[in-house]
Amino acid sequence: MAGYVLAIDQGTTSSRAIVFDENMKIAGVGQKEFTQIFPKSGWVEHDPEEIWGSVVLTIRQAIRKAGIRASDIAAIGITNQRETVVVWERETGQAIHNAIVWQDRRTAGDCERMKGEGLETLFTEKTGLLLDPYFSGTKLSWLLKNVEGARSRAANGDLCFGTIDTYLIWRLTGGRSFVTDATNASRTLIYNIAQNRWDDDLLDILDIPAAMLPEVKDCADDFGVTDERLFGAAIPILGVAGDQQAATIGQACFEPGMIKSTYGTGCFAVLNTGSEIVPSKNRLLTTIAYRLDGETTYALEGSIFIAGAAVQWLRDGLGIIRKAEQTGQLADSADPEQAVYLVPAFTGLGAPHWDAEARGAIFGLTRNTGPAELSRAALEAVCYQTRDLLDAMHKDWQSDGRQTVLRVDGGMVASDWTMQRLADLLDAPVDRPTILETTALGAAWLAGSRAGVWSGRKEFARRWARQRCFEPQMDDDVREAKIRGWKDAVRRTLTGG
Repeated sequence: MAGYVLAIDQGTTSSRAIVFDENMKIAGVGQKEFTQIFPKSGWVEHDPEEIWGSVVLTIRQAIRKAGIRASDIAAIGITNQRETVVVWERETGQAIHNAIVWQDRRTAGDCERMKGEGLETLFTEKTGLLLDPYFSGTKLSWLLKNVEGARSRAANGDLCFGTIDTYLIWRLTGGRSFVTDATNASRTLIYNIAQNRWDDDLLDILDIPAAMLPEVKDCADDFGVTDERLFGAAIPILGVAGDQQAATIGQACFEPGMIKSTYGTGCFAVLNTGSEIVPSKNRLLTTIAYRLDGETTYALEGSIFIAGAAVQWLRDGLGIIRKAEQTGQLADSADPEQAVYLVPAFTGLGAPHWDAEARGAIFGLTRNTGPAELSRAALEAVCYQTRDLLDAMHKDWQSDGRQTVLRVDGGMVASDWTMQRLADLLDAPVDRPTILETTALGAAWLAGSRAGVWSGRKEFARRWARQRCFEPQMDDDVREAKIRGWKDAVRRTLTGG
């Protein structure tokens, strides 16, 4: 039997494909960056064709580097940037507009209008989400309103809507499978997470025809088979989860109370709450962590829009570093007497503030502030925001009183300096796993376990291994002073602050 599993990790700035062998070891990797399109301030788009091309390219790269054939692959798992919207023609597969990315804020006015009409409570009760441009629903509504003839074509069944997973499955299967999974559906603002179905009331409010929506499946399920002309063999697609849920699975956070935080372009902390839907009183999101064998596990999630993107800004926007890896060294050399704070609200502030109109700010600049202090401020901003999320989580859902241990993954966790500062500011241990590719691993495990290549949840959790634990070392008074400074900086940045 074929013993390899392929994970497609379609992210915000690049697409990757990773081949895992039967022992969950990485055998081959392909990666390709693609264009970020900014038509207006606060607008972010991607070219769906470029994303599709990058996925095909990276799959072929990964297969070649693994030294295998496509027929050696037992299954494909897909994980993807969530909330990003694509609408395409059912007949041709051609997108009617660029994809509108999760970071895009063009529907902020629509969200404010609906809030003014008292509709946010209804959306939150049904979806666990807030009325914010971040989510797919208002983006889809905007496309139907602004692309000529789109709404009538959608009502006639001529157009398909999908998040990136749905779009890729459609293309990979040659248009034979029009499906998504419960985690991606739960982020659209039109999916009832308690009833596990598209919600007619919310579709009516946003004027979205049900005819354009995909079928919703479990995370480990039969999503279709790839067109054999693409890679030389027909490969079953057996696992799908949005990137943060895939990372939660990859970190083996299967028990209520377990928390993972992923540091990529943004930062996303997820707390497993088991079978319980926990409404947040602290502006967190209630969402689906995963759905397996028809049973839904829920979570509380906090979303930070800018994490690694702040480091990219230092590199590409300011030009003060050449490589992201330099920030840790610079931060370590920063003047400890300078209290410089970066509030990276480049596209608004996410949880727990949800201020779409806030914009980035730097406080505490002096004549001696330089690249080292700015690097430290950018890295610390991620740590402060994580603390804000975990504080809100503890207020919403108390575990059995054990100390929080945070499992981390994503590109930024390779920095020892950042992870130590995170532990210091959280005043809690931070566990970095042996396998840092947890998002791809989560998607691969969904597919591999479905295919019978890998074992089930208990064995997968037992195999999770920690590479290093970062213990807090910062003096309590220093920590509290730094946190007070951060809270003051955020207050000054918030709209009306």
